[in-house]
Amino acid sequence: MSQAPPLRWQVGQVRISKVVELESTGGSRFLLPQATPDEVQKIDWMAPHFADERGRLKLSVHALIIDTGTRRILVDTCLGNDKQGRGIPHWNDRQGTFLADLAAAGYPAESIDTVLCTHLHVDHVGWNTRLVDGRWVPTFPQARYIFGRAEYEHWAAQEGRADMRAVFEDSVRPIFDAGLAELVAVDHQICPEVRLMPTHGHTPGHCSVRISSAGEEAIITGDLAHHPCQMAHPHWNSLADMDPAAAEATRRAFFAGLAGKPVLVIGTHFAGPSAGRVQRDGAGFRLLVCW
Repeated sequence: MSQAPPLRWQVGQVRISKVVELESTGGSRFLLPQATPDEVQKIDWMAPHFADERGRLKLSVHALIIDTGTRRILVDTCLGNDKQGRGIPHWNDRQGTFLADLAAAGYPAESIDTVLCTHLHVDHVGWNTRLVDGRWVPTFPQARYIFGRAEYEHWAAQEGRADMRAVFEDSVRPIFDAGLAELVAVDHQICPEVRLMPTHGHTPGHCSVRISSAGEEAIITGDLAHHPCQMAHPHWNSLADMDPAAAEATRRAFFAGLAGKPVLVIGTHFAGPSAGRVQRDGAGFRLLVCW
């Protein structure tokens, strides 16, 4: 079954579209252990968009397409089909409709000219490749794939994590073998409207994506925050954060710098409306939803 029509946001002359691969409610304690249902229920703006009435978190795995009119940039490529060796059982051997949903949104695979991965975790690189006749081949053959150099070099040298070796071998290395990869700095300018911004802590080379057009701005978070509850409690670290102290400091600086400003923040794992503007709220922050 296909997903619902994508959400879209207009930022100046740039259109940003969200295509969902997977949404879930509950089961997030492995990721954000401090976000218990009781604690989440105390945050009065979580339901209904970001948690249910029982305080269970809603999370999304989705891709975002930045369409400038001359460029089509796909940011993060979700989980992918047919992958193995994933740490979460239902992420293995998926047979989802993501490519059909992407095409239905107006972006068939062959129309994408750039693929950008904010970092190289399993749920951000999966559709980099697809399985054809027993081989992993690039899903987006007309695209250049942009990876942060620091991020790539860290995982290329990583031998201690079998899960990341599997991800690297089926979803990253084939892109280099095909000659489609480009390694860049964490502040790389992709085109006049789109630039990377360093937001390290979650991984060594993690970046977010800043979009600017006609005096308007948006930022795609990547995993600097997995869920809006981390705006209310910036000290709630994800167990996937490699440097928890740096991740917390990055979140605090990011949200403080945007509070009260007309910048659209689009969460890479934020469910439902996924986007809004940051407002101070006591000792933390809240997201003012923008559909």
